[in-house]
Amino acid sequence: MHNYDVVIIGSGLGGLSCGAILSKNGYKVCVLEKNKQIGGCLQTFARDKTIFDSGVHYVGGLEPGQNLYQLFRYMGIMDKLHLKRLDMDSFDRISFNGDPKEYKMAQGYERFVQTLLQDFPGEEKALREYCDMLRYICDKFPLYNLRLGGFDEKESVLGIDASEYINSLSSNKRLTQVLAANNPLYAGVERKTPMYVHALVLNSYIESSWKCVNGGSQIGKWLSRAILEKGGTILKYQDVKRIVAEGSAVQYVETEKGERYYGKYFISNAHPANTLDMLESDVIRPAYRSRIKSLENSNSTILVNVVLKPGMFPHMNYNYYYHDIDNVWDSHTYTDETWPRSYAMFISPEPKDHRFANSLSIMAYMNIKEFAPWVDTFNTVTQESPRGEAYEAFKNAKAEKVLDLVEKRFPLLRQCIQGYYVATPLSFRDYIGTYDGSMYGVTKDAADPLRSFISTRTKLPNLFLTGQNLNMHGILGVSMSAVVTCAELLDMEKLLHEIKQA
Repeated sequence: MHNYDVVIIGSGLGGLSCGAILSKNGYKVCVLEKNKQIGGCLQTFARDKTIFDSGVHYVGGLEPGQNLYQLFRYMGIMDKLHLKRLDMDSFDRISFNGDPKEYKMAQGYERFVQTLLQDFPGEEKALREYCDMLRYICDKFPLYNLRLGGFDEKESVLGIDASEYINSLSSNKRLTQVLAANNPLYAGVERKTPMYVHALVLNSYIESSWKCVNGGSQIGKWLSRAILEKGGTILKYQDVKRIVAEGSAVQYVETEKGERYYGKYFISNAHPANTLDMLESDVIRPAYRSRIKSLENSNSTILVNVVLKPGMFPHMNYNYYYHDIDNVWDSHTYTDETWPRSYAMFISPEPKDHRFANSLSIMAYMNIKEFAPWVDTFNTVTQESPRGEAYEAFKNAKAEKVLDLVEKRFPLLRQCIQGYYVATPLSFRDYIGTYDGSMYGVTKDAADPLRSFISTRTKLPNLFLTGQNLNMHGILGVSMSAVVTCAELLDMEKLLHEIKQA
């Protein structure tokens, strides 16, 4: 019989982080993963001997003393990661249709201001106010600063609307558009996305920006080692179908193969709506189920992963955001004729010669509804069932349109391409497990901030939630959510103290 202290459903970053923290604190942990590869959005894959990330294209906050650095150190993985720092004078470059300039976002707050002042010489007041606001909001989030604090601290800033605030900073429209231009990092929506989402994400990149050399899967690999070294168990090909409660507590989970895993505590790293679909319990009220089911998820994307011919395309040690439209918040809404309206491009260097790039990952918004004809198909490495020629033709036609847009800025790109591979919203749905392929889970709304806050606790005292849908997405957001989840079983004050001292 499989019996553990803690059974964790899903090996995304949230599940693995919970596993690593709880294992370190003496719990006997078992992580169940349905796929061949652990890691959720941390997964990488190889094509033409080239490694691609499925989700983690860059990471912030990894300089000694910064929040994610401390947390990774505590979990025992920081010194094992193979990282490369992005350019100090621009971790992101922003460009617009019809404007030859490339606007640079630099690391470090003073450098960030001085670099943008070169393009916006009269805007020092606006830039400093913007930076002060980022830090002011971040200070309101206790856990982000690895300290204890109450909900009332952050309550005052939850309702600030990101697009409204950024637009109010200056009458210079180009500047306000530049400041919001990397909003695909969090699937920003005009007059909806809260400023705190923008602030927590941008602050960590301004503090320090890094690329995982050879992909983000190394984070998952080292977290899994940390679990195994402490006597934990990680089982792949274990697709949990039922979470079975008797009375007021979960007794066991059951996989597709009928195997049962018993535990004292259970943590689900699946989307809360998926978790409730699996959960068999009378304790959870229908009103809660329908609230979670009704939450809107952020948009999905198409990801064109390009393998480049050696020595052809220069390596750029920054990320590239291009907008074909004047309003950077508008890329979500498109027609067949106007798509794609923007893209984000992530560039990886040739391992032996960093002067050249060996691959590009180009991301553009796309709604899963476009794939309605194939919505009933399912295709992963473990369950291969090709979606057919029409699907291949459709996604390649879309990829060609993305490449057309990239060639507006990089006209010789196609001559440098050896081949490309396309991930669609259906790929994200099947591998990551959100029913609509959403990259960033539940959408946050400044007008109703509390509606999208999901507690780690459920009405069942031994079932907890973790992952990107609770507080924040992204590597940092998910890692912090894992700390909140683990604090249900550990002393939060002691845990935060140990993370800071790591």
